[in-house]
Amino acid sequence: MTTFQELGLRAEVLLALEELGFTKPTPVQERAIPLLLTTENDVVVLAQTGTGKTAAFGLPLLEDIDPGQRHVQALVLAPTRELCVQIAGDLERFAAHLPGIRPVAVYGGANIREQVRAIQRGANVVVATPGRLLDLLGRNAVDLSGVRITVLDEADEMLNMGFQEDLSDILQSTPADKRTWLFSATMGGEVRHIAKRYMRATEEVQVGERNTAATAIQHRYAVVHARDRYTALKRFVDAEPDLFAIVFCRTKHETQELATALIKDGFAADAIHGDLSQAQRDHVMGRYRARSLQLLIATDVAARGIDVSDVTHVIHYDLPGEAESYTHRSGRTARAGRSGISLSIIGLREVNKVRQLERMLKTHFTYVPVPGGGDIGRAQVLAYMKRLKEVEVDREALGQILRTAREELAAFSQEELIERFMSVAFHRLLDQFRDLPDINVDMSRRDHTARVDRPSSRERFATGRQLFINLGSADGFDKGRMLGYVCGISGITGDMIGRMLIKDVYSFIDIEPDHFEQVFNAFKGANYKGRKIRVDEAQGAQGRGDRPRAPKRPAGKRPVGRAHGKYRR
Repeated sequence: MTTFQELGLRAEVLLALEELGFTKPTPVQERAIPLLLTTENDVVVLAQTGTGKTAAFGLPLLEDIDPGQRHVQALVLAPTRELCVQIAGDLERFAAHLPGIRPVAVYGGANIREQVRAIQRGANVVVATPGRLLDLLGRNAVDLSGVRITVLDEADEMLNMGFQEDLSDILQSTPADKRTWLFSATMGGEVRHIAKRYMRATEEVQVGERNTAATAIQHRYAVVHARDRYTALKRFVDAEPDLFAIVFCRTKHETQELATALIKDGFAADAIHGDLSQAQRDHVMGRYRARSLQLLIATDVAARGIDVSDVTHVIHYDLPGEAESYTHRSGRTARAGRSGISLSIIGLREVNKVRQLERMLKTHFTYVPVPGGGDIGRAQVLAYMKRLKEVEVDREALGQILRTAREELAAFSQEELIERFMSVAFHRLLDQFRDLPDINVDMSRRDHTARVDRPSSRERFATGRQLFINLGSADGFDKGRMLGYVCGISGITGDMIGRMLIKDVYSFIDIEPDHFEQVFNAFKGANYKGRKIRVDEAQGAQGRGDRPRAPKRPAGKRPVGRAHGKYRR
């Protein structure tokens, strides 16, 4: 068995690992750490989420930092603020016996002045999200000219979120002779493009088969009508009393709506999405990590970077459109050597999507029926009996009641007492679930049901709500980049977006009517490269072939320069 001592790490780091309880390196750590400690080449590491990648790059990174130098020597880029904070915290713990090493996390949603002051106090390791780091570069608040190592963590996620141009701008601000370490769960075309353009003499480490699902995860799916999805979710939770899950929705609106409904029905649930402030997000995540919550309802964007090691289930309330998204979602469970379950609650029209995922991920999805009343009742009774066996009896508090109970029940045998106790304790519970209807879809009627499960794309966009946005081809946007940008900001998926008309300094985008307000509100107060974004609902008879018209300017104002929504009197 390989130990951390055999990987070539210095004594101070080994001491910190021992205090943290790290005994055996994971496969990705075992393969990546010796390479990163010795090679001067750039390195690409492909491994699933939850396999210990932070330590795989963090430990060798610390070996390269000169604590006597107070400028930025290492830069770690991560897609979300949660992951950013987590990485910085891990680096601090790994460097507990390395005085002078100062990791600083910089990310959106927090006070930028405090982050600037932290950098000025002598940060030699900066862990950042791309957007906030670009803001700091624009303010000349951070100097990357002394960076010797750059780490791109969750590179595929950053590119999926539309950060390709931001990454390019940042990497161009770092020295050409630095070392670049790219860590990713998948190796798509955009990741390859970044590697080819910005990395040199690359060595690759691959742990597990490329683009496959983690073997410790059981992939399951249930098929119901759309109207029964919520009922199905509640039944799965009721049938697994020890379940501790993240439930994924497509949009921020659906996330909050589902969490509110679950709370009303007595479940310990809350939502995390992009509309929450950093303090609110921290509060929700604190409750979830403390297991005060059983269910965390999240969007893809909000959940990226969440690292909670004992998540038992990932539940796809909405199945994602891309295999990479499914892989990252599912990777929230089966972490740190544990096993987990990834459950998709789907309609008939999505069965083919499950088959596609099976082929792409080279894994098997097991069909499971939605639990019936008998299943739920038995599970609840067994969970109660487990708690009964583990309870500590407070004899002092019960006092006289215990003596009276022994006298009153002395005539019954052990078997009779158990039967009577079960009848009294669970009569109401078993009655509650006994007559629940079967909501599983009859797969033999697949073709008929699939036609009515969801309206067509033409029907969904028929009302023609169209978004005007003051970004266009002059800003570097084509249809593909605009699609990724809007989805990344708003949390919706690509199938909620229809036609796009990209002009030089503005664009028109068809949004599914039910999600128009969500997209519109997501851009309130947003900025693109320091410039305020203006959005509005386009005027005219959109959806019927008429030429869309930009919204009218405020009276008495005229545009400054290009039509970017800036006015002066």
